[in-house]
Amino acid sequence: MNDEERDNYGMYKAIAPTTLGPDMETGPGPHLMGADTLIGNEVVNHDDENVGEIKEIMLEVHNGRIAYAVLSFGGFLGMGEKLFAVPWSALKLDTENKRFVLNVAKDRLSEAPGFDKGKWPNMADPAWSSTIHSYYGTQQHRDELTH
Repeated sequence: MNDEERDNYGMYKAIAPTTLGPDMETGPGPHLMGADTLIGNEVVNHDDENVGEIKEIMLEVHNGRIAYAVLSFGGFLGMGEKLFAVPWSALKLDTENKRFVLNVAKDRLSEAPGFDKGKWPNMADPAWSSTIHSYYGTQQHRDELTH
């Protein structure tokens, strides 16, 4: 499901052309999008293999930055699925196909630090955050190290 199918407010419906150009004729996206419209989006890897979907978006409340996208991977009908917090900076938006790309092999993701839906980690823990950023090869923001 993509942003247009989950558009509760009509923000992605076609509007009159603007002076900003043809890419800006359908609401605020893809440069500014409602978080709820991203939940459920497919995530693929560089080999175009499905590696999950976005279940939640985690915000750093003190600065308004998106810290992680929580992805689900594996399982059947929600049973046995594993959740992964992926640094937002590790994801790239594929606007043409209305999905995200995560540059990680499927077998590597199955070995990634994950958690069960009933037992979430303390994502504010700097040690946990460091482990996640190290695994995905992304940089922690300076304020993540102090909060």
